[in-house]
Amino acid sequence: MKIQNISDLATAASELLVTSGKKPPRIAVAAAREEAVLAALAEAKQQDLAQPVLLGESGKIEESAEKGGINLSGWEIIEENNPAAAAVRAVELIRDGEAELVMKGMVSSAAFLKAVLRKDLGLNRGSLISHGALMEVPNYHKLIIASDCALNITPTLAEKEAILRNAVDLAHCLGIETPKAAILCAVETVDPDRMPCTVDAAILTQMQRRGQISGCIVDGPLALDNAVSASSAATKSIDSPVAGDADILLVPDIEAGNILYKSLTNLCGAKTAGLILGTRTPVILTSRADSAETKTASIALAILAWLGSR
Repeated sequence: MKIQNISDLATAASELLVTSGKKPPRIAVAAAREEAVLAALAEAKQQDLAQPVLLGESGKIEESAEKGGINLSGWEIIEENNPAAAAVRAVELIRDGEAELVMKGMVSSAAFLKAVLRKDLGLNRGSLISHGALMEVPNYHKLIIASDCALNITPTLAEKEAILRNAVDLAHCLGIETPKAAILCAVETVDPDRMPCTVDAAILTQMQRRGQISGCIVDGPLALDNAVSASSAATKSIDSPVAGDADILLVPDIEAGNILYKSLTNLCGAKTAGLILGTRTPVILTSRADSAETKTASIALAILAWLGSR
């Protein structure tokens, strides 16, 4: 099916599980006492999308579940009082074939990522990891991937290339054969002295045109308005195959990405789903401020990426 809205993710994931003959993945959740996480897992389990494996303090998990009206009957709970240790154990379950996906609960992102990146645990494949946010933005005609809005602070050119490749892989898993990637800057012209990010944008564009980056169409530097508005691009006489129709927004740094993401969600009402990309299996990392709806959508997105990469 064509995925046009965030709400389509669960249906698409369900259909792909059926056609692939796969059972719902076991999702290992580190420090699983967060109420919104439990609510998201309950929704995913009800839709036959997931088999939750909860790691954490069982008493606190049950307390949160009771508070949220969630029935944990039949759910697997592994006792682990230390959140950082729960994150390590969750990743170990992936390594040992006892789970397929891993999800962050009530554990700090730093401790969670430390476990994800440990080479001896098997999730780290040695490439750059990045965060991909799939967004349904009012007044834009399709879903769009913003990256990296959460992990890499001031990425180098090589790191931006890796972030782009991760985002392109995610787009392919969503059925977008040739995603259009806009390399965002404040202007459309190259300014090496005052705006070095424009140089990176121009190089990435040329790399794609010369075949060094495949599976997508890249253009930049592009300001946000020209990346998402064909009329803005036409007004500025910008001739671009990406302008007004971007599938991917590659931000110059985490500050720009954080502001973009939070502006779209808090001021524009965008619906989102997010994953860590570049690992051996998709990793579900959401903010404690994210709703259960966002977390459920992120689970469905992880399933699509998990099956699409196999």
